Amino acid sequence: MSVQLSPEIASLLKDRELLIPAIAQDATSGEVLMLAYMNTQALALTISTGSATYWSRSRRELWVKGATSGHTQEVISIALDCDGDALLLKVNQTGSACHTGERTCFHQPISLDIKQ
Repeated sequence: MSVQLSPEIASLLKDRELLIPAIAQDATSGEVLMLAYMNTQALALTISTGSATYWSRSRRELWVKGATSGHTQEVISIALDCDGDALLLKVNQTGSACHTGERTCFHQPISLDIKQ
């Protein structure tokens, strides 16, 4: 399926040729779920379908979150940062967000060792 990004939205992007970091955040709790990447086609598909669609850097193809796992992301809102080079998606997450089965990809805390 080929969908084009509107010229109005495309003009807000810093560089339409680069992958755009996309942070998925739980729309209800505010919990940060994952970081993925979008190209302009993934963003256009996300906007037109309401389903989070990303660009897989390892497989070099588009993928709809949950298409094979059933762990879907219904997109509630999308915001572009002030520089036009990062996205924040607020989503309703079904199942886990992380491919490891964890609710969030950010489940490995690192302790700070701050000397004062």
